[in-house]
Amino acid sequence: MRAASTAGPSFRDRFELSHRVRVGITAAALIAGGLLPLFVDGGGGFIDDATVALAYVMMALGLNIIVGFAGLLDLGYVAFFAIGAYTMGYFGSLFHITANGGEGVHILVAGPAAQLPGLHFNFFIIIVLAIAATTIAGMLIGLPTLRLRGDYIAIVTLAFGEIVGRIAINGDEIKFLDTRLTAGRQGITPVDKIDLPFLETFNSLELRPWYWTAFVLVLIAVFVNFRLRDSRLGRAWIALREDEVAAVSMGVPQVKTKLLAYGTGAAFGGVSGAFLGSYLNTVNADQFQFSFSIFVLAMVILGGLGSIWGVVVGAIALSFINNRLIPDVLNDVPGKIGLDFDLTELSFGIFGFLLVIMMVLRPEGLIPERRRKIELKAGIEGLVVDEDTEKQP
Repeated sequence: MRAASTAGPSFRDRFELSHRVRVGITAAALIAGGLLPLFVDGGGGFIDDATVALAYVMMALGLNIIVGFAGLLDLGYVAFFAIGAYTMGYFGSLFHITANGGEGVHILVAGPAAQLPGLHFNFFIIIVLAIAATTIAGMLIGLPTLRLRGDYIAIVTLAFGEIVGRIAINGDEIKFLDTRLTAGRQGITPVDKIDLPFLETFNSLELRPWYWTAFVLVLIAVFVNFRLRDSRLGRAWIALREDEVAAVSMGVPQVKTKLLAYGTGAAFGGVSGAFLGSYLNTVNADQFQFSFSIFVLAMVILGGLGSIWGVVVGAIALSFINNRLIPDVLNDVPGKIGLDFDLTELSFGIFGFLLVIMMVLRPEGLIPERRRKIELKAGIEGLVVDEDTEKQP
């Protein structure tokens, strides 16, 4: 008995210790992320890159629901970015100035936007409209894929993304009520800045409010992701991902579950698109290229399929590599060794090389998906019972 009392920590103790360590690391990271703008230039390039990275995190979290949770390969995710951005352009700019005879429609806006013609809605209203539009679009793209699997789903989603991209480019030739469907490559600009209650209208010289807004949106997205993963719907997604035939035979509604995965994941892309439309001050068809879908998918794969915190880390890492490391730090390296080209021309080749290295060294991603907490507790209880049984004479 004495030997048993002096033994090392049990599995339960080790699990509780590792859980406390993870909670501490997460809390420290969130505090550091919230206080980061106080220690950098409010109008500098670093906080600009950080704000864009947070917007990409929202997109990656949405795609992770479709690909990581439900196991549905989506190569047209840029379409939801486009729909969200155009929602911001439609309801927060001068785009509809000719449709209403030059009169303005203003809903809960203040500052300069309240005096301009066109449609000018409050940012929160536009967010709701973007969520509604992208959710419907996500379910529509899900309908043709209900009976498809694997590569065929990828082909259909790729086609959907390309269709939306073509419409964005050529929509300036489509008119409805004297208003063009899109502005094509000319773009919708300028787009209204975010106008929050009790705060001054955001501007492009002081980026801290933009960063904090994106940070709060990411926190909400992470919270919703965790709640969805641990819900009955999340378990249904994971069941379909692991074995669709077995899940359906056990009563998981295939049609409803898949459509909810597409719609929910698309909503995050719409929110991020609306935010970026306001932040970048333009909605241009050239933003919505197929390569962007691959870029967001690479974030999910790099972080770890199905891993929420892994996707956050992967999105931030690839965003800073693309927006800061390659163009600002490593771009002149080829010239120093006698090569006449810019490293930015090989950015996607670099991303591909990183993914190959990840597949070889750590195929599960930077932060692999952890088993559900309830399953871990059940396993712990079983191990503890086994330990007690072994200790008995």
